[in-house]
Amino acid sequence: MRRSGLVRHLYVHLPFCAHRCGYCDFVTVVGRRGEHAAYVDALLTEFEQERWRLAERVETAFLGGGTPTFTETAALERILSSLPVVEELTVEANPETVTPALAALLGAHGVNRVSLGAQSFRPRLLEVLERVAGPDDVRRAVHTLRDAGFDNISLDLVYGIPGQSASDLEADLADALALEPEHLSCYELEAKPGTRFTHAHGEELQRQAEAMEGYFEQVVETLTGAGYRWYETANFCRGRGGDNGRELRARHNLGIWRGHDYLGVGIGAVSTLGGERRRNLPSLGRYVAALAGGESPPRELEVLDAETRAVELLMLGLRLDEPLRLGGLEPVVDGGALARLVERHLVERVAGGIRLSPRGRLLGGAVTAELLSA
Repeated sequence: MRRSGLVRHLYVHLPFCAHRCGYCDFVTVVGRRGEHAAYVDALLTEFEQERWRLAERVETAFLGGGTPTFTETAALERILSSLPVVEELTVEANPETVTPALAALLGAHGVNRVSLGAQSFRPRLLEVLERVAGPDDVRRAVHTLRDAGFDNISLDLVYGIPGQSASDLEADLADALALEPEHLSCYELEAKPGTRFTHAHGEELQRQAEAMEGYFEQVVETLTGAGYRWYETANFCRGRGGDNGRELRARHNLGIWRGHDYLGVGIGAVSTLGGERRRNLPSLGRYVAALAGGESPPRELEVLDAETRAVELLMLGLRLDEPLRLGGLEPVVDGGALARLVERHLVERVAGGIRLSPRGRLLGGAVTAELLSA
């Protein structure tokens, strides 16, 4: 019998959506209600194949997608019932899927954190993004979750949307703050080249790209001014140390940013296990057929050598507001560049390591790239 492993973070991918937004590049499958049960059969089979990798005490599990809460109710309940007991169990949800019955289902199965995809509160911008939910759906979802006892809600916002202005972003942030979420994730819109979204909005996307730096500064200034901790490049939580002592940073994502191993199950899911990264292929049919036949899912494998791991640890660790220890990372750090960046007040030497200064964090990737040795 295999011994328990050491992995403390679990990701479960539920790909089904009612509609695919034009800018989305996640692994999604539109509709197919009749295939939800078969997919969950396959997913649970994969989970049983891989469960031994998990530690006896699992810290976090994250159900992402797709739209996990679009998954047919009985199938979603089967997944939730099969998960190990964890300290933080997050489920992503689109606002239009949140009902009192869904909130009760999530609460009954140990979900203690919900991440809502709001994206914007401006109807014309939601239309550009091809979102189904409107502003009132977002508000209704938050109130429904509060009524069900949820006290850890995250909202996703997007900026750089075609047609968006600084005043639109200001209004979006104000509307989000009015709901008093424990956590906010604010992402710049990334539209992949060649998609129908870029064909439709190419010139405006270029204009928005030139405004991104200003939007980013606006987000940081507004949310930190409202008392939120800017703990990761795109992520903010209430209070410096949480709320009444609670940890309100996204613990699942923190584990990944700190370079911890994690197990992913489902189509398109990624796992980092020891010195190897695995990526399940995105084909729903091949995934279900392989697991129904007693095989492992079709996967891509990538060996992670020490240098690759060190570069990733540096790049991810510097996204956080906490010190990054340099022990073991020296071979990939340009010592001369580090000295220059410290002198320019873009990097700070702190007890136990380094971190980007507030100004350095606004420049983000450019500072990190300069730090990396050639």
